[in-house]
Amino acid sequence: MTSTGTDPKAPSGIRRIVAASLIGTTIEWYDFFLYGSAAALVFNTLFFPASDPLVGTLLAFLTYAVGFAARPLGGMVFGHYGDRIGRKKLLVLSLLMMGGATFAMGLLPTHASIGVGAPILLTVLRLVQGFALGGEWGGAVLLVAEHGDDKNRGFWASWPQAGAPGGNLLATGVLALLAAVQSDEAFLAWGWRVPFLLSGVLVVIGLWIRVSVSESPAFLEARARAEAEEAAGRRRKPPVVEVLRTGRRGILTAIGARLGENVSYYILTAFLLVYVTVHLQLPKGDALNAVLIGSAVHFVTIPLWGALSDRIGRRAVTLVGSVGMAGWAFAFFALLDTRSFPVIAVAVTAGLLLHGAMYGPQAAFISELFDTRVRYSGASMGSQLASIIGGALAPIIAVELLKDYDSSLPVSLYLCAAALVTTVTVLLARETKGRSLTRPDTVTAGAARPESAPVGG
Repeated sequence: MTSTGTDPKAPSGIRRIVAASLIGTTIEWYDFFLYGSAAALVFNTLFFPASDPLVGTLLAFLTYAVGFAARPLGGMVFGHYGDRIGRKKLLVLSLLMMGGATFAMGLLPTHASIGVGAPILLTVLRLVQGFALGGEWGGAVLLVAEHGDDKNRGFWASWPQAGAPGGNLLATGVLALLAAVQSDEAFLAWGWRVPFLLSGVLVVIGLWIRVSVSESPAFLEARARAEAEEAAGRRRKPPVVEVLRTGRRGILTAIGARLGENVSYYILTAFLLVYVTVHLQLPKGDALNAVLIGSAVHFVTIPLWGALSDRIGRRAVTLVGSVGMAGWAFAFFALLDTRSFPVIAVAVTAGLLLHGAMYGPQAAFISELFDTRVRYSGASMGSQLASIIGGALAPIIAVELLKDYDSSLPVSLYLCAAALVTTVTVLLARETKGRSLTRPDTVTAGAARPESAPVGG
């Protein structure tokens, strides 16, 4: 029985859980992506002034990467306590941390005001953002996955995934609006602060919604079993230790499955802003509006990919995206080089459609890799370790390749290679569609595993 006295399996119950996760996740991704867009457009000038625009951008993206470096640590800490005390409490904490750090960014003095202290403060706040987001993803998708039924898990669990393009849509939309109504001088002087300060309002809304939902029934059952075992004198190892002992395969599968998805997303969105504005020397509005259009389509289609994975399997849908992205890596930049806004918008939108095929089934797929007692820890560690290898380095590697070779071909080869890693990983993985998440945890290291057991055992 949940704390609200309603059945979370009922349509109204699962929709409320999905809405709470989606809104909270959208707000947190808004905060995180806002930094990425600002790093490409203004932070290189205001916090990392340099004579070469690409050098300043590279320095800005290094602090962007710092946020990713903190995500695995956040995943481990939030995962440990999320597996111990529940998903809901940790989700409230992550939203508070993320929103507070983003709001504070909007109040920061720039390099012109306090010198080197400005980028240092910016980097510290970016670390807080990354730490909070490292715990957010696992909790948000698990809260939905563990409330939903086995048959439609791909569809319901994909909605928190839609929070990523939703947050990007919101962040890019606010920046595009400001760029349209302000001069470049006004935007650099104060306009860039507005979307960061807006985060304070969004966090209040997100908290009001998130505190009203019930805890995951799968977690409550697992905690009751753990308490009974402890009462009988049998103590379990900490979740992080246990998942590293019994769930290494699941962690590696999650990393490989996310690599192509992560690299492609940040090249299609964050690096795109650099390529269009610095390399092609087009107005920043063209880049922002292309991402805006692509993110809107992305937001709508992610749940459709999740629903399709309930019918034909997580692996099949993911392979559509990863194989398609390996080829699109070369067409993408050729279309950007036309310097035509409609063509650029098509290039971004098509790329994000392929990304959605990898991203939509991912929440259910990774959730199904682990047992309930270590699911938050395992899902968070696998996904956030991939974020360092993929998302953190992707814009930096892409900018450096463009700077060194003055060509998009090396970037295309890099994107293609990442997509092929995901392709191979998924081909080697088991299909997890339909696995029950509420059965008793019976998998231990070295034990025989039935076909329905998690692949992370």
